[in-house]
Amino acid sequence: MGSSSSGNCALVETAQSRVLIDAGFTGKKIHAMLEQRGMSISDIDAVFLTHEHTDHAQGVRGLSKASHLRYFATMATARAIQRGLSRTVNWQLFESGQTFVFEDVTVQSIAIPHDAYDPVAYVFRWGGEDLFNPHRSVAWLTDLGYVPGGCAQLVKDVDDLVIEANHDSDMLQNDVKRPYSLKQRISGRHGHLSNADCLTFLESIVDPRWKAVHLAHLSRDCNDVDIVRKLFCSCSPFLRCENYRSSQSLIPAVL
Repeated sequence: MGSSSSGNCALVETAQSRVLIDAGFTGKKIHAMLEQRGMSISDIDAVFLTHEHTDHAQGVRGLSKASHLRYFATMATARAIQRGLSRTVNWQLFESGQTFVFEDVTVQSIAIPHDAYDPVAYVFRWGGEDLFNPHRSVAWLTDLGYVPGGCAQLVKDVDDLVIEANHDSDMLQNDVKRPYSLKQRISGRHGHLSNADCLTFLESIVDPRWKAVHLAHLSRDCNDVDIVRKLFCSCSPFLRCENYRSSQSLIPAVL
């Protein structure tokens, strides 16, 4: 529903469940986003949190009024978020790297390098019971300074890959709003994936089975849709980009 340095939240809908990945906008805004899609928070079964940073978790406070919601997170992430809440929410804890089942979805968590307590990426897989409910899968891979070894094998066969292309390295280094220490954090091994690093990872995958790749978490100040379009369309031998939406921060790149 939105992905940028200002907030991150996605909706995954299957035959039997509807879940959010992160809640990085205010509860009020998430309610409004759902209403635009003809839904309410009562239609959502759970929230899967990647880590505790505000642009991924600030909405938990407002959503905590919906007592039916379950919140999936690692212990360290749950503790960090709960400290800022007046209510205790229904935490469903797992260990990073663990695979488990929620409703009709098999959820695989992946430990990733980021400057948070215990951040994770997710792969969701569901369906396959009959012709009317085919196998579907999506990987959500954002907020990482580099892509860990072995990650390629976990995400190469998903239908939809959502991956971070956070910043253009030159724009980041030339940005006058950010102090040097913050620039180092963003570009470091536990920061955010640059456009170039994202492209390098995508081009390293042998025989990917993706139907679409979505470039997410674009920085508002240190990235530009035109730069992303040029880099990913011109430099890659296998990507062709369609339906760019310059006003949006989640950019589809169709293989």
